[in-house]
Formats: sequence, structure tokens, C-alpha cells
Amino acid sequence: MYVTVTDFIKEWNREAMLTQKVLDGLTDDSLKQQVYPEGRTLGRIAWHFTTNIPDYLSHFGVRMQRAENEENVPSSAKEIADTFKKLSEEAELAIEQQWTDDSLSQTQKAFGREETNAQILMGLIKHIVHHRGQLTILIRQAGLKPFGVYGPSKEDWVNLGVANPPQ
Repeated sequence: MYVTVTDFIKEWNREAMLTQKVLDGLTDDSLKQQVYPEGRTLGRIAWHFTTNIPDYLSHFGVRMQRAENEENVPSSAKEIADTFKKLSEEAELAIEQQWTDDSLSQTQKAFGREETNAQILMGLIKHIVHHRGQLTILIRQAGLKPFGVYGPSKEDWVNLGVANPPQ
């Protein structure tokens, strides 16, 4: 758990960088990949967790500008990636400016239970990580090579000389 705002910012930046690499690997065509015929598209999922950053933080008292045109999923992968970069940087700045280390131990009602602000911030990261995992599956289904987030992708294992990569 985060004891200082700096602790959170370090993890936020590390996870944002990994998410950025996943988003930077998207193509406009890949945004149309669906989980199932009536399900969300890859683009919808990516746009959801991107535009959710200011919505989530605002709900818990961090003042941030909402994403422009958040109700409409862009048809441009670059626009989604650029918006994620912008909002993740703005979130870092807003938290650094508006919360102190003492703020992290304060509690609020979150999703029907009492949570510390540190838990709430961890929840935001977990939300993005959850959806990032969904993206990596859809990226593969769209015929693209996914970025190896916490380890190499199948192709990267082969490039590292591993004949039989872990399944």
C-alpha cells in the first residue's frame, strides 16, 4: 500500500508507461476487434479506461478536467494513446498538488465500503490493469503482436532464443 504520494506516483508512472506501450501498438483497424458480436470493441475498452481516469479521481475529490468528447470512441488509435498519455500526466500532477501523504490514510466511501485514499488510488491502477489485460487478448485476436507487459510475448521469447516459450 502507498504510504507517500511519491510511492503512488512511482507505481502510477510505471503502470502508465506499460499501458502506453500497449496503446502505442494499436492500429485504427484493431480498434474494431470485439470480444464477441454484441460486446465492447478494443477501442471502446481502451477509451473507457482512458476517459475514466478523471471521472474516477473526481469522484474521490481530485479536481481534474474531463476528457474531451469522452462519450464518443475515436476511430484513431493515436488519439486514444495520446489522450491516455495526457490524462495520466494530468492525474499525476493533480494528485501531487492536491493530496498529501496524510491524505492517503483518510477514508472515504468507495463502491459501498470504506477505503483509504491509498486503496482508492490502487483501485484506479487495478482498473486500468484489468482492462489492459483484456486489450492484450483482443490485440492478439486482431492479428497484432501484443507488447509484453510483465514479461515477454511469445514472439519476444523466440527472439530471446527460447525454442519453447512458456504457454
